[in-house]
Amino acid sequence: MARAMFDYTKTVLKKVSFDVNLFTKEVLKALNRLLPHEIEELKIWIQSLTVKQPELQSCLIYLKTT
Repeated sequence: MARAMFDYTKTVLKKVSFDVNLFTKEVLKALNRLLPHEIEELKIWIQSLTVKQPELQSCLIYLKTT
């Protein structure tokens, strides 16, 4: 159960990755829900995702401020 929210967040982000605005909104929600170590993992995961989808790089600014 400890990883449930993190896994759920990744699933949602994968599903909305077609739209930068939706993706950014979900990233902001995740920052409020996840634990600090999960946010660090999420940063790494999103950075790897932006290699395939560079249009999502704009959301990285929100991750750098945490």
